[in-house]
Amino acid sequence: MRKFLCIIPLLLCSLTGCVHVISMDLREKVDKNISFKEIIKDPDAVKGKTVLISGVILGSRNTKEGTLIEILQKPADLEERPKEVYRSDGRFLALYDGYLDTEIYSRGMETAVAGEITGKRILPLDEIEYSYPLILIKEIHLFKPKKEEMSYRTPYPYWYYQPYYCPYWYLWY
Repeated sequence: MRKFLCIIPLLLCSLTGCVHVISMDLREKVDKNISFKEIIKDPDAVKGKTVLISGVILGSRNTKEGTLIEILQKPADLEERPKEVYRSDGRFLALYDGYLDTEIYSRGMETAVAGEITGKRILPLDEIEYSYPLILIKEIHLFKPKKEEMSYRTPYPYWYYQPYYCPYWYLWY
């Protein structure tokens, strides 16, 4: 009986770690057979399909049709958060039918977008014309920024608590 009671807290802890950022109803509608490479290659071929894509926001602006967000696609981890890798299959545009504050949905924020592919939009990107897949947002999630790890020279605020961390440790003896 004790073994069984010890297992219950472990199960509860593992279940709370599996919370998804996109609702279960929408996750069931997502077509998992479509890769982002297929979307970027020919958005019109997969038009009308529901997808879930993670990435990093490159910019956003409010237009007459809603908030348009430019996102750099990144591979996702188990929580749908973009992985910290230096590779991507391209950029896409996500259109939210309504108002989102562009100071919150700003450059550098990590996001997961679930929505319907509505085609493509060709816009200038530097000196070229870039064909962006356009996704109509049904749900969007912003991830909290990761806290930067603070690095200290020693694990204590003052070096003299542990003389062997001091470059002049031999003075202590």
